[in-house]
Amino acid sequence: MVGDVSDTLSDMTEGTEAAEMNGQSTEAVLPPSATWNFADLWESIWPRVPDRTALVCGPQRPTYRELAERANRLAHHLRDAGVGPGDRVALFLRNDQAYIEAMIAAFSLRAMPVNINHRYTGEELRYLLEDSGAAALLAHRTLTAQVASVSDLLTDMKSVLVVDDPAPETVDGAEADLPGAVAYEEALAASSPDPVVTPGRSGDDHYLMYTGGTTGRPKGVVWRQEDAFFACIGGGDPMRLMGPVASPAELVDRMVPAFVYMPLAPLMHAAAQWTVWSWMLAGGTSVLMPGRLDPEAVWDTVDAEGVNSLTVIGDAVGRPLVSAWEANPNRWQASALMALSNGGGPMSPGLKTRLAELFPGRAIVDGFGSSESGVQGSQRLQAGDVVTGLARFAPAPGTRVFDENLNDVEPGSGQEGRVANSGRLPVGYLNDPDKTAATFVEVDGVRYCFTGDVATVEADGTIQLLGRGSQCINTGGEKVFPEEVESRLIEHPKVADVLVVGVADERWGSVVTAVVAPTDPSDPPSLDELRDQLRDSLAGFKLPKKLVLVDEVVRSPAGKADYRWARATAEEQLSS
Repeated sequence: MVGDVSDTLSDMTEGTEAAEMNGQSTEAVLPPSATWNFADLWESIWPRVPDRTALVCGPQRPTYRELAERANRLAHHLRDAGVGPGDRVALFLRNDQAYIEAMIAAFSLRAMPVNINHRYTGEELRYLLEDSGAAALLAHRTLTAQVASVSDLLTDMKSVLVVDDPAPETVDGAEADLPGAVAYEEALAASSPDPVVTPGRSGDDHYLMYTGGTTGRPKGVVWRQEDAFFACIGGGDPMRLMGPVASPAELVDRMVPAFVYMPLAPLMHAAAQWTVWSWMLAGGTSVLMPGRLDPEAVWDTVDAEGVNSLTVIGDAVGRPLVSAWEANPNRWQASALMALSNGGGPMSPGLKTRLAELFPGRAIVDGFGSSESGVQGSQRLQAGDVVTGLARFAPAPGTRVFDENLNDVEPGSGQEGRVANSGRLPVGYLNDPDKTAATFVEVDGVRYCFTGDVATVEADGTIQLLGRGSQCINTGGEKVFPEEVESRLIEHPKVADVLVVGVADERWGSVVTAVVAPTDPSDPPSLDELRDQLRDSLAGFKLPKKLVLVDEVVRSPAGKADYRWARATAEEQLSS
């Protein structure tokens, strides 16, 4: 299948050259970018495919030309308001073309977009706006009531823009008047579509990505744009098949404008932001879903738009898609689909196996990484592969597993260690030198990023992830990684979703506790049923000793686990 995908991409690339020769690109095409600056790269790519649809989000279908002109208008508005190099532009938005326009505009001004979880309110929102030092804010109209709760922070901002939701029928939210706010479309209409020239743009300009904050307060990860281009957004190789480009000029040769990509994640999440930018710089079309996850609408869109590659975020997103597909036989064809990928959350072996069965001949790809590390490794399944246990990843160059003495874990030894990677890494965390020093550690003169993931190294050199060390449960002196237990519990037919946490216990110190949303609330699983599901695959100490039933497992908009919520919910129910 890898060869098939490579051949198809090659055919699509040749189609780009033919389109240019036929005169479809009528813009004044600039020479290839001389820098790895995001804005410079964008400005050298979009004029080559000006009439190609750049983005689809509900009713929105801007071409590359339209996206560029609107981003220019926004950049002029922000510059006139006083936004410039080093400033931060907060994006309190769901999926919307305005999100991409704001990113382009900020980069063109040498400013930094700030991704904000659109579920934040009150102190969560206040913390992130204050921590980022946001000089400007864009917010969807249905999120303005949340912004109003911190309206005192708007007084010193240079610009506050209210954006109409692209598909308001798909979202919930309340409106409120914001002091000094201007309607987004009015601001654009009053500004020039001409390109914005900002002296000094280079690959040293910064890119800021806030972490999800599911185990603590979000932290802003600061990257040089050149490093982020290679470590985060593919280095000119969105499918990770051909290797990174050697120069900005080569990026033009890699364009694949016939490709249609769809991430099932919000743009405030790295899984969507990085991949959408990968395909934008390849001249492809990115398809985003507005509002909440609607599996049937997703498959409708896959067929209608001819989606070639679809990315999910773990079982939380993948399982509803599979359920919808199975419940509607022959309703969808997905005939253009070449690859299904996963990133940003663990995917269970059972789901990977089922995807391979439902979509034979398609590439099934699982990747791992983080906002701090970029992409660290991947697993690409082939026809007939048997999937057992947590994913085994082929490590990216520079990725290693260290023991407690910072020596390499011996392949096949079964020893546990901490995953780390070197190479292109962030500058560090915004406003947090202590966490920067603890995460980015020099080993034998080489700087490494230690994200907290724990793993073993198989005899063939692949990395067997066990879980995030910060979530590890110590029960009676034994270590239990929640992801390992979750990946098996989710296979039980009575379990719709699950998180596993440790709850304090006098005898064991902490007990493994399953927080479960039942498939059928009228017939929930019992603790014994769940333990029986695990006995043949897990050691006895890893089996849950407590069960907490909930109507819904709370996750981030991208499907990432919220362990703080799970632990608090378990403790509350078990103590009552």
